[in-house]
Amino acid sequence: MTATDRTPAVEATGLTKIYGSGNTEVVAMKDVSLRVERGEVVALLGPSGAGKSTLLTAVGLINPPTAGRIVIGGVPVLEADRALVDLRVFRREHLGFIFQKANLIPFLKAVENVQIAMEVNDVAPRAARQRALELLDYLGVADRSNNLPDALSGGQQQRVAVARALANHPSLLLADEPTAALDSHRGRQVMELFRKVAHEQGAGVIVVTHDQRALDVFDRTLEMEDGRLRPAHAKTAGQTNSPSQN
Repeated sequence: MTATDRTPAVEATGLTKIYGSGNTEVVAMKDVSLRVERGEVVALLGPSGAGKSTLLTAVGLINPPTAGRIVIGGVPVLEADRALVDLRVFRREHLGFIFQKANLIPFLKAVENVQIAMEVNDVAPRAARQRALELLDYLGVADRSNNLPDALSGGQQQRVAVARALANHPSLLLADEPTAALDSHRGRQVMELFRKVAHEQGAGVIVVTHDQRALDVFDRTLEMEDGRLRPAHAKTAGQTNSPSQN
């Protein structure tokens, strides 16, 4: 990818997602446009059924929209319902995903769970292991690198999942309710990790969340309702983030 730092992490225009047809037609998302800059961390809010996950999976090329255009890191990837690149390869190489559960491979150590994300992209094992260790150190779990997932706390597992998502230098990180299974303290720590990653690594980050307690972590909040996106809410001049609890 040849994008510059000024190129948005993602720019989506007119996204619509329709399931079924005729009497069974359901419009899950209607004419949604979205732009997230590199280094920006954005919260996506809204009630259940509002279309948040539909938007996230559309932008993440997992469940492409019925209509609209998506450009990621300066690369046009989808126009209407036509893919302009190999979506599976592009997704693997340029996007990072974090979900409610860490979904770590249970029989692999923490470092191996991160390492494997690079090896499937043909990164040499030695280089993959070195970057995996560096990422675990960056995210504060280097001392757990040789532990299996069941020996890690929920918060530690999510940190390993974030490291795995960062492994291939993604332009865009997408997280769907990543703190739902965590207590408030660990949940905030994970949210602050997203801010750290966005600001220091230059990735755009979109987090779907119902957790109102850590919204000060985000640069901007978006709200969805009935498949449509409401205007964004940016931080005001006097608003500051609370100190890190990492």
